[in-house]
Amino acid sequence: MGLRRKRCGSEADGSDRHLVSIEMEDWAEAAWGLGRLGSTLVERLLQRGYTVHAAVQHHDELQFNGLASDNKKLKIFHSDPYDYQSIVDALKGCSGLFYTFEPPKDQPSYDEFMAEVEVRAAHNVLEACAQTETMEKVVFTSSVTAVVWRDDRKSTASDLDERHWSDINFCRKYKLWHAVSKTLAEKTAWALAMDRGVNMVSINAGLIMGPDLSITNPYLKGAAEMYEDGVLVTVDLNSLVEAHICVYEDISSYGRYLSFNHVINRHEDAIKLAQMLTSSAPMLPQSCDQEMKIIQQRISNKKLNKLMVNFQVGSDENSS
Repeated sequence: MGLRRKRCGSEADGSDRHLVSIEMEDWAEAAWGLGRLGSTLVERLLQRGYTVHAAVQHHDELQFNGLASDNKKLKIFHSDPYDYQSIVDALKGCSGLFYTFEPPKDQPSYDEFMAEVEVRAAHNVLEACAQTETMEKVVFTSSVTAVVWRDDRKSTASDLDERHWSDINFCRKYKLWHAVSKTLAEKTAWALAMDRGVNMVSINAGLIMGPDLSITNPYLKGAAEMYEDGVLVTVDLNSLVEAHICVYEDISSYGRYLSFNHVINRHEDAIKLAQMLTSSAPMLPQSCDQEMKIIQQRISNKKLNKLMVNFQVGSDENSS
């Protein structure tokens, strides 16, 4: 079966980083990260007619449901982002990469050392892409935390968007390690991609909502401040997966894209999020009229919304 790329229209060390490749005739696409995002991405790609290669480090990391579990179009590779040759082998023949990073299961929290781990993994994978002659496009999953943390964030005249970067020194000062890791890893990937001529786009995702969301999620460090600044945003898993596929399939996609579908800027929404995380979660700062107050949204995802206007969620109509 041959699949054609189309415009939109008509997701180390014992971590959950994986490679997923989508084979198109003698071509293939790829993605790294089979947590909930990666697993759902694989299943959605299979639905769209792709043949998928999933590279994992451990058998127990496979989280596929019925569609993927016995699908002949799914091929499993075992690969380690610190073992460069294993990455090269997994990428052989690939024409695209979807890359995500999640911390090791035995080290779920982010600290000052996680940035080094994440940067090294991103560098190895992007370098392998540069060495893969068939590679056409890389979709790199980053985070909104690589955008919103700046010392001047409250005085910025325009809304924060894909043009903005979190300030590393500011993040280190306040121990925002998730932001440090995501910012440095994404900047490393962009620097290598531009230097080596790799066609890359990035998805800067908001807080991913789901049943496994907890107060320990490193994204939530500084959540009260993000709320007050009008930049506390969330995204549901399906929307995030669709964004990944859209920027991959649309030949006009470029640069960074902020992906979120809900802005938490009302006291009611903040309380719901806190209750979802834990019954003992600290209350956000509030005044006597807090319940009626709506925080002005200061972040924009217009670039992605415009790209996805005509995106179709269904299977690939151009397959043959």
